[in-house]
Amino acid sequence: MPFDSAQLASIEAVLRLGSFEAAAAELNVTASAISQRVRALEDTVGAPLIIRSTPARGTDQGLRLARHAQERALLDAQLDAELARAPVPARLRIALNADSLDTWAIPALAATNLIFDILVEDETVSHMPLREGAVSAAITSTARAVQGCDCIALGTLRYVATCSPAFRDQHFGAGVDAASLAKAPMLDFSGKDRLQRRWLARIAGKSLSPPTHHLPSTHGFVTASCHGLGWSLNPWPLVQAPLENGDLIPMVPGADEQVPLFWQVRSSLRDALGPLTRSIRRSAADALEQP
Repeated sequence: MPFDSAQLASIEAVLRLGSFEAAAAELNVTASAISQRVRALEDTVGAPLIIRSTPARGTDQGLRLARHAQERALLDAQLDAELARAPVPARLRIALNADSLDTWAIPALAATNLIFDILVEDETVSHMPLREGAVSAAITSTARAVQGCDCIALGTLRYVATCSPAFRDQHFGAGVDAASLAKAPMLDFSGKDRLQRRWLARIAGKSLSPPTHHLPSTHGFVTASCHGLGWSLNPWPLVQAPLENGDLIPMVPGADEQVPLFWQVRSSLRDALGPLTRSIRRSAADALEQP
């Protein structure tokens, strides 16, 4: 039996916005109506779909139905376009790494007729919400396609370890080695940020645990490095200008990290998301290093 579209829209809105009241305001109904729709859907499925906490959270079945609601809206929008009807912009939940988001991905998203919910995840783990069904597409460093997904190579994002000249003089006067790297303050985006730790171990020849500033901001990394708060590994497009004007210097010239990026999208949405995929590929071709 097909699911009721109003019920699906209600559970999707509750889980995206975090409350029945916010969902009611968006869908222009009462909170009581939203609650009744969710209960009816739970009766149909025979299982709880929403954990009524603050914010509201979905059970596994609830999250799956919320994604189904978004994907059905995408397919409906595709059909409207094919029938030359004016499509209502569909909502899409995707996972992007912060560095792509802050360097090249935004123009690709802006070129489409979609409404985005963007989950920011490190590129090494951004395939996980795709595997779990929380998103419909992702930019990831994982070359192996998630089950049920297409995987498209985009190119390579180059990272440069940088610090300010004053920071170098203070911490690396005798050179960048294991001893100096163990003591020099480092910037860390999050506990999932493996790239910088990998570069650190490669240069030092072993794993280190230097003093670490936790700073979940890509642009903040660059600003903090320029002001000498710590050293950091940054995507080349963000540090090209500071390196050229001398606000930053490469810590180890020629020891850059190369991160291949891939666009993974659910195969069932291949056609519906074709315009977005083409836009992502165009922007990546201009911004990323190609083989």
